[in-house]
Amino acid sequence: MSINGTLVNAGSIIVGSSIGLLVKSNIPERITKVAFQGIGLFTLFLGFYMALKTNNFLIMIFSILIGSIIGGSINIEKFINRFGEKLRSKIKTKDENFSEGLVTAFLLFCMGSMTILGAIEEGLGGFPHLLFAKSILDGFSSIALSSALGIGVMFSAIPLLIYQGGLTLFAGLFQNVLSSSVINEITAVGGLMLIGLGINILDIKKLRVINMLPALIVAGILAYLLL
Repeated sequence: MSINGTLVNAGSIIVGSSIGLLVKSNIPERITKVAFQGIGLFTLFLGFYMALKTNNFLIMIFSILIGSIIGGSINIEKFINRFGEKLRSKIKTKDENFSEGLVTAFLLFCMGSMTILGAIEEGLGGFPHLLFAKSILDGFSSIALSSALGIGVMFSAIPLLIYQGGLTLFAGLFQNVLSSSVINEITAVGGLMLIGLGINILDIKKLRVINMLPALIVAGILAYLLL
């Protein structure tokens, strides 16, 4: 079984981020700040759009609640930030936004239904049309993100490879579980997390969005059992 779609996706992020980093030095800081605010607003819109896919608000509420408790107990954010700092020291960059760029880009690139549907498509032996289309979108998005958040966006390709590639490899095992209703609930909870991410980007309030990641698994389990 191949993960060519995910490899192309990761490559598009690396290429897009490289372009963003090249043009970053030629963009005035005030323009970068406005662009960053635009990314924040778009993230909020995308989050609301995805969250409205839910067909059961109780599943959404319990998923985000239980998932946040699990993630907060494990303190996933601490491990991710530690990974980001180790990676930052390895490549010897002074970019203070490295971890933020990595986390923000990973959440934006991996919370949508295209990630799940694309992984299933390729995992079941089909041509990765969706992941290739996603690669184009993520490539352009990474240009804007890296120009605002720096080199950390490029390295978001690593957790994307692990998460999206893992979904592809296990798609065959979960093909009977991941019905459209289950995917919708997972997408909706991912939308809630993107709303939180948008709030972070706009500096309204700092939410520990990474600690909410287990909510995606909880949403899938609850949707499978109840819908």
